[in-house]
Amino acid sequence: MPRPTLYAAITNHGFGHATRTAAVLAEIQQQYPEVLLILATGAPRWLLDLYLPQGFIYRPCTFDIGAVQSHGFNIDKGATLQSLQQIQARERQLIAAEVTFIQQNQVDLILGDIPPLIAKVAEAAGIPCWMSSNFGWDLIYQDWGDEFADIVDWVQDCFSRCDRLFRLPFHEPMSAFKNIVDVGLTGAGPKIPTEDLRSKLDLTTAPEKTVLLTFGGMGLSQMPYHHLQQFPDWQFITFDSVAPSYPNLLQVSRDAYRPVDLMPLCGRVVSKPGYGTFAEVCRLQIPIVSLPRTDFAEAAFLIAGMQDHNHHQILGPGEFEQSWDFLHQAPHAPRRSAPLATNGNQQIATAVIDYLNSANP
Repeated sequence: MPRPTLYAAITNHGFGHATRTAAVLAEIQQQYPEVLLILATGAPRWLLDLYLPQGFIYRPCTFDIGAVQSHGFNIDKGATLQSLQQIQARERQLIAAEVTFIQQNQVDLILGDIPPLIAKVAEAAGIPCWMSSNFGWDLIYQDWGDEFADIVDWVQDCFSRCDRLFRLPFHEPMSAFKNIVDVGLTGAGPKIPTEDLRSKLDLTTAPEKTVLLTFGGMGLSQMPYHHLQQFPDWQFITFDSVAPSYPNLLQVSRDAYRPVDLMPLCGRVVSKPGYGTFAEVCRLQIPIVSLPRTDFAEAAFLIAGMQDHNHHQILGPGEFEQSWDFLHQAPHAPRRSAPLATNGNQQIATAVIDYLNSANP
């Protein structure tokens, strides 16, 4: 008898979509160990393995491009448009090939984050497509000018075919979706006890003077590490493999640790706007220092969410590069007192498991 099978299609943009979806999938595996997971994505296998130790079928493939970037703040809009048009031109072939794979593997349900084309794949395969996200790619593209107008229409048409959207916090309206279910924060939790990790990394600095520097899978093109010399009694932690050797800078391996594992060691996390990092600091109640971002429309919703629900410092243009005086200032308190729900993993997992059980009586 075939196992209940869930097919997760994850956008190829950065690491955040992969890690937040993997956290939900890990919850599904824990509650429903008989499930067979198939992950269709261009995200690297090593990253997914950090979140899904119980295993899965890895299917490297591309259904969307997100945004073409050379680093976390540099978007090549021309290359993005060209790549999207190529996907559009190959739409029929992509759908046909994936429908064959899905039917051969007796997939029961598709969960997408959030490649638009996967909704058409599910429709052609005759199975439900659910998605989870806080934004849609139409929001991003419609902010980039008239040359993206056809792409926006195509994305919205795809999203309109989705059977259910789990809308995450810090969200835009996502009005292209017809059936929206709001859920709590998703994301992974630390897997190593804080004091054990502190001992393993030989950290003695107090949390209030320990800072995690994390900028997603793309990182930054130019990181002003020289500012660290102003803080000789502080401890900074980075995943940057080419970071300089400073006494107060600890370089850790992406293969061994995830940002969320290191967050409890810290009094602040310095990052760019991104749902995964913002959700994890909010779940752990750790102050965030966020760089500004003006070319990615999701950022405004994320920053507003941090201002509402988490201790925060939102830096102005150039502030990160010119000076780190912000570390001498106390983070701002959240504007709202009511906490966000943090049970998004469980909410989505319960819905998925209930469906898989109904499909496999």
